[in-house]
Amino acid sequence: MDLNALMKQAQAVQQKFTEAQEKMNQVVVTGQAGAGLVSVDLRGVGVLTRLHIDPSLINPDEVEVLADLIVAAHADARKKLDEESARLMKEAAGPFGNMPMPKLF
Repeated sequence: MDLNALMKQAQAVQQKFTEAQEKMNQVVVTGQAGAGLVSVDLRGVGVLTRLHIDPSLINPDEVEVLADLIVAAHADARKKLDEESARLMKEAAGPFGNMPMPKLF
């Protein structure tokens, strides 16, 4: 493969990475904890866009439990966001798909 062909291929992959980043900015994932009693939505690079707390959890004596569930729901959403980012980057990588891919955020 000559250098020009390699450069064109690299530019095409770079364009696909840019497109993958744009797609990732539109992705919204939901993480849940406590069998869905707490859920969060994360968008793009990890922006928290929604927090849902079931009213049954609003109890001053259970503040620590609620805090733990919020953290767990966020971690669940973050894992899903990372998985989607990895999928989009691998898809964008095309022939370079076996190489380690950078995160989108």
